[in-house]
Amino acid sequence: MLDESLLDAPDALADADRRGLLRGAAEAGARVRTALRHTAEAGIAALTPEGRPRAVLVAGSGAAATGAADLIAALAGGSAPVTRLRPTGVAPAAGALRWTLPGWAGPVDLLLIATTEGSEPGLALLAEQAYRRGCTVVAVAPRQSPLTEAVDGSRGLFLPMATAPNEWLAEQASQVAGPGALWALLIPLLSLLDRAGLVTAPAETLQLVADRLDRTAERCGPAIATYSNPAKTLAAELADSLPLIWTEGTAAAPAGRRFADVLAELAGRPALAAQLPEALPAHGALLAGDFAGGADPDDFFRDRVEERQPLRARIVLLRDRPVGGLTAAPAARELALGHDTAISELEPEEGSELEALAELIAVTDFATVYLALAGGAQA
Repeated sequence: MLDESLLDAPDALADADRRGLLRGAAEAGARVRTALRHTAEAGIAALTPEGRPRAVLVAGSGAAATGAADLIAALAGGSAPVTRLRPTGVAPAAGALRWTLPGWAGPVDLLLIATTEGSEPGLALLAEQAYRRGCTVVAVAPRQSPLTEAVDGSRGLFLPMATAPNEWLAEQASQVAGPGALWALLIPLLSLLDRAGLVTAPAETLQLVADRLDRTAERCGPAIATYSNPAKTLAAELADSLPLIWTEGTAAAPAGRRFADVLAELAGRPALAAQLPEALPAHGALLAGDFAGGADPDDFFRDRVEERQPLRARIVLLRDRPVGGLTAAPAARELALGHDTAISELEPEEGSELEALAELIAVTDFATVYLALAGGAQA
């Protein structure tokens, strides 16, 4: 159950936010600027790569690294194949995870390592394996982490992860990988891939991303009332619902998948993500079954005071500029209306693809945090 009164009580939200998630979401723009400063100090702008890599391999542990890998695949996949190396192991613990290069990886390929911990022995072994194969290795991780020595020994490039501006959060970085951690890992890698010619992400554009994150944080902050706060509104709409996250546009697709991931990780809520138009047949049966908006197979007059409300499907439509101007949004709205299913829509302001992506991620990150805090998750 969502305590909607908590949404408009900033002090109570702060008291409930024991993991600093709201502050982490609000400081995403500052993380971008810190990351840009680190990349400038590392000399990324002066790099002169000898042609594009044949393929990009991305490895890392945790939700932030997974999100960064997905975004890199969406943004750079049209220029070179992007493959996420998934870990194996007996437990999701740093010491138990192992990564392996595919058999075809070699001197013309680029390995990107992203982690908010840097203590995973498996990532150090992966860097050594890449060195033996002749792969170029670039890693983003906390300063003075064990991975630093492994990357230096592999003659790779190490980029320090941008910590949160707030000292308390910086101290808790090993325990808390909040919403801002994604940008701390992603921005240095985008700067590198820009120099390699795989994405268009110059420093000027990434500064605009930081500005967009700041403006979105102002609109979605805890002091802004629910009626004018898109993140709080979305959180209230998703109470007691099964979110069906439908996306349209290049930037919206990874933002939707990330939304589903952080809803599970931070708020403990299930969600399904799919791209339009494939989402219509893929999720159509959910709109007509037990999760349908009007479904109520039992006696209408029974006493429901002590009962937990059943989950009802709610569509969340995340839209960016559709390719070629064609859009499946009208068909999505028609399907929702035909099944008496509520629909929430988010569409970013005008700007670059990266700015649109930043806005969608920021709003959904804030909404997830509000759901976690007002919904009773262990926040």
